[in-house]
Amino acid sequence: MQRRLEPELMNGDTQVQAYAAADFSSGDQATIEAIQRLLSRTSPLPPNPLVVDLGCGPGNITLRLAGLFPKARIIGIDGAESMLAVARERAQLQQLEISFLCQTLQEVLRGALLEQADLIVSNSLLHHLHQPDLLWMVTRDLAAPGCRTLHRDLRRPASDAEIQQLLLKHLPSAPEVLQHDFAASLAAAFEPQEVTAELHRLDLDELTVSTEDERYLVVSGLVKS
Repeated sequence: MQRRLEPELMNGDTQVQAYAAADFSSGDQATIEAIQRLLSRTSPLPPNPLVVDLGCGPGNITLRLAGLFPKARIIGIDGAESMLAVARERAQLQQLEISFLCQTLQEVLRGALLEQADLIVSNSLLHHLHQPDLLWMVTRDLAAPGCRTLHRDLRRPASDAEIQQLLLKHLPSAPEVLQHDFAASLAAAFEPQEVTAELHRLDLDELTVSTEDERYLVVSGLVKS
């Protein structure tokens, strides 16, 4: 995969609060449903699993994971401390026991946390990568055999015309401070065939690539033993 331009990094309280306040409920629920489909075709999680949310931002998915797996140890990881401050506050208000770590993906790869994970989830990581190989290292080199993994993110439309149609359709409902992020993320995202080719190159053929409507793709599966 060729490197793509990245969206701007989180900066400024206004942007962080906009992410926290934006209504992603339907998209977040779609991620939970994708996880449930993944578990229905693999073995169940152990009684007290370790679930890791990579790139958790203000905790939208992390909080839902805690509700889905009430006996799990849930850890949310993000590179922006300002995002995690929002996530911690929201978890505290809901009286959820969730750990949040401020780490870059490179720092995650240097640690041993993912070797213990039973489920690794990312809802918005594919389009943020400077080096796509790093994401696949999470699964290929660090995740323990039998770990379930699911990455869901924006898919890049096949043409500039389709990108413009999506921008016209969705930007009016987005807070102004997030509109640039949506446009940049869409342009930086990957096409399904690019992801499939990359997984094959890295001997990760056990993972499947599927699409959701016009905007999302899902990479999921069970790490081979």
